[in-house]
Amino acid sequence: MFEQLDVFRMSSSMAVHAGQRQAIASQNVANSDTPGYVPKDIAAFEALYQSGHDGSAQRATRTGHLHGSVEGQQIAEPFEVRDEASPNGNSVSLEAEMLRSLDAKRQHDRSLAIYKSALSVLRSTIGK
Repeated sequence: MFEQLDVFRMSSSMAVHAGQRQAIASQNVANSDTPGYVPKDIAAFEALYQSGHDGSAQRATRTGHLHGSVEGQQIAEPFEVRDEASPNGNSVSLEAEMLRSLDAKRQHDRSLAIYKSALSVLRSTIGK
């Protein structure tokens, strides 16, 4: 009965998305001195969740399955962010990456708050 509550699935998907966005931001910062490197980002969580790419549409239970994502796999395709490049062709802006990282942290904190709040409501309804 309580195994498939949408609020828990949504908050979990939001936390996974925040982790992926944080990983991409850290990869961009790590390559900030690499000549010709173009930074990457992923689509906003809201757009992915509304389009069904949050893992709730199809999920593979084995790696051999088609058209599904295995739990923990990257669910959003990164895209290149084209900004003004430096003379060596690198277009990573450390300020922009700091803002992306901060946005990912806030999103992760928000997902934990949603999860805790829903858990609190669930506990109060069952009387514990």
